Parts: sequence; structure tokens; C-alpha cells
Amino acid sequence: MTRKPENTTPETAADEAARRRGRANRRVAIGAFGGVMLMVGAAYAAVPLYQIFCQVTGYGGTTQRSDSVTGEIIDRKITVRFDGNVNSSLPWKFGPDTHAVTLRMGETGTMSYHATNLAGDANVGTSVFNVTPFEAGAYFNKIQCFCFTEQPLAAGETAEMPVVFFVDPEMDKDPQLKHIKEITLSYTFYPDKSAETPVAAKATGAGEEKNSL
Repeated sequence: MTRKPENTTPETAADEAARRRGRANRRVAIGAFGGVMLMVGAAYAAVPLYQIFCQVTGYGGTTQRSDSVTGEIIDRKITVRFDGNVNSSLPWKFGPDTHAVTLRMGETGTMSYHATNLAGDANVGTSVFNVTPFEAGAYFNKIQCFCFTEQPLAAGETAEMPVVFFVDPEMDKDPQLKHIKEITLSYTFYPDKSAETPVAAKATGAGEEKNSL
């Protein structure tokens, strides 16, 4: 005996559609929640992961490290702008002493950033950086830098962080960068959760301050 399929009433179809929408919304909510959790976890691992990512891919205008200057200085000038930022989880004040400097390609430039710990206890920060435009990063050479280095600060302490750099004259031979007149070097400090607070930093009184801005 052949069984006839049951007729689907409009109410049943509507209910089924509602259930499907509910299941889809739950999947979207679960996915969004997972994405948020992933981003939170990535925030704490951002510094080492970002360092590896930049070194492998060149993303973010990864600069070059140099032990000395090129020795060649050409007439073409370039303006280097400096920017400083602090993650909201790190109670620091951080920024460049000079916001821009113009120099000839191959000429060595020196400037400093200052960071102050505004908290009532010691903490440690680590910075990441980027260079824009990204393609200019291959020609931006840092002789001295503080990026990816643990920087402990006692309560109220201020530290000077120098940067020594030059722009490789080879950039002038790159036809894709003939129009570039400015390069921006930007640092962002994040709290270093993996670092232990140094004993010396713990011993420093909260009211003491060195090298005030």
C-alpha cells in the first residue's frame, strides 16, 4: 500500500523556516563569539606573532637592520615623520620628541622617543612598528632601535628610547618610489604579559621619576 505524503500546511512551512533561521542565527553568533575570543587571545600574543609575520612577509613596511651607514649621501631629500601610540591596556604616555625631520638619502638621522609609566606600580611594555608607505620599508635602515625589546618601567619612571636610522640611497633608483617625499615610522607599545617585573623596578619608589618629559 502506497502511503501518500502528508500535505505541508502554510503554518508548518513557516515554522520550519523560522527554525532554520534560528539555527543559522545561532551558528553566526557562535562564529562571531569565537572570532572575538580569537582576537582577544591574539592581542596578548600580538607582539611575537607580529614580529615573525613581518620578518617572513615584509608586511607593515619591515625595515632593514644595519650595523653602519652606507657612506654614500645623495642630494635627494626625504622627510621622515615619527608617530607613537600605546595600547589601551598599557598605562603609559609615549611619543616622539620630534615629529618630523628632513635629511638627504644616506644621511644618518638620530631622534628619540620618551615613555612614561603613569601607573602606581611597575610594568613592562614591548613595541611593534610599521613604516609607510610599505614599499619604502626595504630602504629604511635602523642602526639603533627599541622595537620588539622588553622595556620595564617602574611606577612614574620615564625612559628615553633613541632611534638611529638612514634611508638607503638605492631608493632613488627605484622607479616605483620616485614620487615618495615622506616616510612615516610608527611605533605602538603593548603590555608584555610574559615578562617578569625586574627586582630593581619593584624597589623603585612610586614617587620617583627619571628623565621627565
